[in-house]
Amino acid sequence: MEVTTKELRIQPGKIIDQVSIGQEITVTYRGKPVVKIIPFKSETSETENTSIFGMWEKHEKDESVEKKVRDLRKGRQF
Repeated sequence: MEVTTKELRIQPGKIIDQVSIGQEITVTYRGKPVVKIIPFKSETSETENTSIFGMWEKHEKDESVEKKVRDLRKGRQF
């Protein structure tokens, strides 16, 4: 899809909506392509099953993640 710089300035919301559904936009100035707007793709795929405790996945201690979190939430024992 091609849009002009004027269209980008007047209707940025509609153009961003098109990009968010996967459309690539080429912005032209005086008929010449200037910039391409492409959808952002994150490094992690959404199909991966990552948990909130992924940083402990390969932790060397035998302690479980649940026990570690419970200990952290207890607070200080004076």
